[in-house]
Amino acid sequence: MISSNKEPQYDITFIGHVCFDEITPFRGETSISPGSAVLCGAMVSTRIGARTAVITKMNPDDETIVKPLRDLGADVYVVPADVTTISRVVHASSDVDERQLFMIQDPGPFTAADIPPDLTTKIVHLAGISDHEFTLELIKDLRAAGYNLSLDLQSFVRVVGGDGEIIFSDVLQKTEIVAQLDFVKLDAFEARVLTGLEDIPSAGRSVSSWGAPEVLITDKRGVTLISGDIVHHAPFTNRNQSGRTGRGDTTMAAYLTRRITHSPIEAVRFAAATASIKMETPGPFSKELTDVESRMLM
Repeated sequence: MISSNKEPQYDITFIGHVCFDEITPFRGETSISPGSAVLCGAMVSTRIGARTAVITKMNPDDETIVKPLRDLGADVYVVPADVTTISRVVHASSDVDERQLFMIQDPGPFTAADIPPDLTTKIVHLAGISDHEFTLELIKDLRAAGYNLSLDLQSFVRVVGGDGEIIFSDVLQKTEIVAQLDFVKLDAFEARVLTGLEDIPSAGRSVSSWGAPEVLITDKRGVTLISGDIVHHAPFTNRNQSGRTGRGDTTMAAYLTRRITHSPIEAVRFAAATASIKMETPGPFSKELTDVESRMLM
């Protein structure tokens, strides 16, 4: 039973798998580190002052993954599982947007029973790594409970094949999924897969027409917001690409956190600045609110 009929305890709640990322850069050495959309996102919201909760599914023996979140003050709810997700990212060229993705193992999808029954939050963000985490049924359960819902569409577009390689595929239930949401995030390639459109504003309008009031699309240049008649592009200003992994996750977490108290345009500018800082250093966002506000003045 899910309930959201109280004064919210949290500003934002992230749901999704945390993982160990095996990252092989172009002509570089493979490294293994904690990762995931949830980790990258929740590190942003906690560092910039939001009351943050995380619901994840993992082997409790891998507590080290979520310890940094607990240390920053986030509340982490662990759904016990036999395994923790392991993903592999291979950069085959110097183009940081050209990646091969693999899922080595994962603990399976979430259900409504995994959500704490007394959870109250201003926004729920479904931050999945692949199509092994969420279902339309769960999304409908959360919507019926009255939550403001956000989703990274990579959670459905990234389909795990029989050999573990992740392919990008159109989603049969895409319009029904998006119709349940308040906020949607995707990147330019995912937008093209789902809409067939190369032009980012046109693709964003198409996704928006399925029912989501606010749509964000990232590419290597920046992030574009589509909200009603508003189309606003906020450029990235990063000086290098060493921290490319987690760009979109950081962008959306920053947008949602800022959006609670600011306009869509102000929030997307804040998101671009946050992601720009994050991309200059490998790992989750590690700066403070004042650093982001300074970057916005550039």
